[in-house]
Amino acid sequence: MRVLAGRHPLAVVTTDPETAVALAAECPLPVLWHRSVGETEAFMEGRRIGAVFYVNQNVTNFRMMRHRRPAHVFVNHGESDKDYMASNQLKAYDYTFVAGQAAVERIEARLVDFDAGRHLVRVGRPQVDFPGHAPDLPDDGRTVVLYAPTWEGDRPSMAYSSVRSHGPAMLRALLATGRHRVVYRPHPRTGVSDPLYARAHAELVAQVARAEESDPGARHVVDTDAAYGWQLAAADACVTDVSAVAFDFLATGKPLVLTAPSSPQALVDEGGLAGMLTPLAAREAGRVVERLDAELSGGAREDHARIVERYFGDTTPGAATDRFVAASSEIIGSRLALYPEPVRR
Repeated sequence: MRVLAGRHPLAVVTTDPETAVALAAECPLPVLWHRSVGETEAFMEGRRIGAVFYVNQNVTNFRMMRHRRPAHVFVNHGESDKDYMASNQLKAYDYTFVAGQAAVERIEARLVDFDAGRHLVRVGRPQVDFPGHAPDLPDDGRTVVLYAPTWEGDRPSMAYSSVRSHGPAMLRALLATGRHRVVYRPHPRTGVSDPLYARAHAELVAQVARAEESDPGARHVVDTDAAYGWQLAAADACVTDVSAVAFDFLATGKPLVLTAPSSPQALVDEGGLAGMLTPLAAREAGRVVERLDAELSGGAREDHARIVERYFGDTTPGAATDRFVAASSEIIGSRLALYPEPVRR
């Protein structure tokens, strides 16, 4: 969005005061807190707005979606095989930005009476073009393993998290070797829906702290900062769940171990990444070092280039950002051309 703002005036609108405060401290774009529908109405009136971008599915989106002139674009915040990624809610938007051909096929297969060719726009994964600031980790020969579990979800079909099922055994194994450096990066919503996951997360943090205390040179990391991207470059291998992180790391070409959801109610797309790799079951979590060693030595790894092309298209640094900016500019320009005058009551 910062790059797009170099071409078009942009502002971030939120209806939540806490979100507004957090954004004001971190966001390089103007941040507007709308306390009422009336404030949103006043903002829209008298302005030529070409597009409204939505980063998540939220009922408050509909306050803005009633406005007919701007294009309404769902950009999401990642690419994964989660059931959420093919929600019927996509029909509410004029356009949905997706990463690549795999997303198009997923949505076409699951949604009824949906014109994917008209409403889906492939832009890749522009977020990973901006890795953020990385901590200074020593170059001491340790294998850096990123463990980035997703959250527990807010419904049974979205129960993909390994924090309780795999996390304790995996961290015990990795922290005990003396040859691994663990970067534990939980999803920021971990524990929001289920306090058992909050407690499990706290125990994982405590495990890392104990390991660091007994071996300060290990430099293990508990990463809860907002910056995302540096972890992909810093890690030699990754263990994660059915989530966007799996696809982001896959694009690096480095070894990836995907966990198998322990909940039988979690919807797993066997035609997606889980069907291309061999997910690690909870009962095998304690053998994660063995799995990682096999992956790092070449093992039975899939053709990453083929999978990455299907999910993301061109992953050359900057290519996804260029596609995002070009697609956004085209949508904004075409919509503004339809309405040369501002909204008037």
